[in-house]
Amino acid sequence: MNRKEDYFEVNKETWNKKVSVHAKSEMYDLNAFKAGKSSLKSYELEALGDVSGKSLLHLQCHFGQDTMSWSRLGAKCTGIDISDEGIKLAKELNEELGLDAQFVCCNVLNTSDHLKETYDIVFTSYGTIGWLPNLKPWGRMISERLKPGGVFFIAEFHPIVWMFDYLSDTPKMTYCYNQAEAIYEEYEGTYADESSNMVSKEYGWNHGLGEVVTALTEAGLHIEYLAEHDESPYDVFPNLVATETGNFKTNDGLYPLIFTLKATKV
Repeated sequence: MNRKEDYFEVNKETWNKKVSVHAKSEMYDLNAFKAGKSSLKSYELEALGDVSGKSLLHLQCHFGQDTMSWSRLGAKCTGIDISDEGIKLAKELNEELGLDAQFVCCNVLNTSDHLKETYDIVFTSYGTIGWLPNLKPWGRMISERLKPGGVFFIAEFHPIVWMFDYLSDTPKMTYCYNQAEAIYEEYEGTYADESSNMVSKEYGWNHGLGEVVTALTEAGLHIEYLAEHDESPYDVFPNLVATETGNFKTNDGLYPLIFTLKATKV
């Protein structure tokens, strides 16, 4: 397989399967979300502050919990995702909860073919850029969809995290920090439910921090900050330990788990 369109189709099929599994999982806790619990984490809440009255575009939104959580905080939200099943469930939840978010099914790199509006905020988080083979078109799309002076924010797993193969009993450093070649994995289960018998077939790419920054600055964004964090909001890697803040970290603390970046359109 060598066409990027083929990679995306394989990933889309897997994400369509994940939706029903994740919707029932403890991690996504859909009942609590329906009852009013926010799915947003401290990194993004602190970075973006009061979003009331602002327009917000959420990239790679899965089935829209974060999108709708921003909507509950007063933002006018649009979520996009490659998964038909994810967008279908997002629309159903949005209607059930009486919210006004909009959802569009498309490849994130083709967002500007489907949306012509510009936004005060473009947001993405936790396990998104690794599905993209090249970040330069991603950066250009973000710039296209931001109003002048608009803010882009990403909270993402640190690229060092993705250097490890987690399918073996003990995580082994296997992959390059920057890896242009696609990484293929096939395994049973999903990060939200390892006991599920669904088979995940996934193609991904590793992107270093330099690539992230360059993709955004070349597209005309000004980096306000790039921060690296030892604690993850999600217990999705082996042998993490809980912290007093409710997050998770490695036992040895040898490398960060999360990075956050905030940028503005010049």
